Amino acid sequence: MDFRVSFDCSAVNWETVSSTLKRVGMAYHEPDVHRKAFENSHTTVFVYDGDRLVGFGRAISDDAYQAAVYDMAVVPEYQRRGIGTTIMEHILTRVRQCNVILYAGVGKEPFYEKMGLRRMKTGMALFKNADEMHEKGFTY
Repeated sequence: MDFRVSFDCSAVNWETVSSTLKRVGMAYHEPDVHRKAFENSHTTVFVYDGDRLVGFGRAISDDAYQAAVYDMAVVPEYQRRGIGTTIMEHILTRVRQCNVILYAGVGKEPFYEKMGLRRMKTGMALFKNADEMHEKGFTY
């Protein structure tokens, strides 16, 4: 299959973004909230199989020395086909001058380690849904 990569938010089906994040067990919001988040991001990457959105990710950045990756997801039936790697490569290329952080889903750390990211020894978070994030294993 030939996948198409896009960096443009204008034709994205935001319902697909929301439902994909829900399907893969990540935090999700109403479609319009995702639209706003992606449109306000430094870098956005969308991967399509024909007209079907099958993966996406975004980074926020000061474009000087700090960046963070968010909402990196691939539709389950398209995982393990290199789509996640393609998304991350495009993001990392666009923030190459920056330190990059991200939240990895529990058990997904090996994927990001293959991309050169390393586990952090320290980190702090103030989550709006603190109890849920604790239950999911993100906080102590």
